Amino acid sequence: MLEIEKWPELDQPVLVIALSGWVDAGLAGAGATAVLAGQLEAARRFGRVPLDDLADLQQTRPTVELVDGATRRITWPSVDLVAGRAERDVVLCTGPEPSVRWRGFTEELVGAAKRLDVTTAVTLAGMPAIVSHRRPVPVLATATNPSLAQEVGARRTDYSGPTGAQTVLQVALAEAGIPALGLWAQVPHYVSGNPSPPAIRALLERLRGVAGVAADLAPLDAQADEYAARVEEGLADRPDVAELVEAIESGDAGDDGPGDVGVEDVPSGDELASEIERFLRDQ
Repeated sequence: MLEIEKWPELDQPVLVIALSGWVDAGLAGAGATAVLAGQLEAARRFGRVPLDDLADLQQTRPTVELVDGATRRITWPSVDLVAGRAERDVVLCTGPEPSVRWRGFTEELVGAAKRLDVTTAVTLAGMPAIVSHRRPVPVLATATNPSLAQEVGARRTDYSGPTGAQTVLQVALAEAGIPALGLWAQVPHYVSGNPSPPAIRALLERLRGVAGVAADLAPLDAQADEYAARVEEGLADRPDVAELVEAIESGDAGDDGPGDVGVEDVPSGDELASEIERFLRDQ
């Protein structure tokens, strides 16, 4: 199912993965790989997995665009492999996760990683968390062996249950002898449905630290400042929501929701998310 145009010649590349369809709060993983793709030196798409027969096209729809202002062109969903350089050789694996045949899909990508002599694989994503947008974005990691886990530092150890295709791929890569880890930006749950420049920036900064993949973060600084200002503007119109955010900052808000805050009529986490996300969309 993997179509290769021409294998690139790479020197000990790192494989960076972001597959949409599972949890990616703030579009952190998708945004980080998009920034990387735009900055890679000598970037070239060399392979793809067409999802025509692997995805539910009512959920992952093809797109249409006008060519020359008249002709319609359909682009079918696929998982793309792009090679380039960002201080070291990099292979990006991005696209929607397939709906079926995950084992075959995973085997194909693991085979490609071995063919390319990938030395390390890193998956990128965001997860909603009870954190404040006024604080630096925490990035937790999952790792496939104890020594790698110790090397990357702060780890996510609080979850077991259903998972996404990129975690399946992470485990399969490790079983094939390729060290793999996952980086998870912790995105405030009340704005997790909107693109988060601070979360994207945090992932890229952590990726540089653990894998030596460099990206220019300066453009994200201005976007992060604008993002924070827009969220603060939304809070100014909702003092009850602002009170919950302040409770999160002080450590008084727990997983049980606004009942921990001790303030009547404070909206639930879902209501909070809806209010601020509606404001951000309106902007």
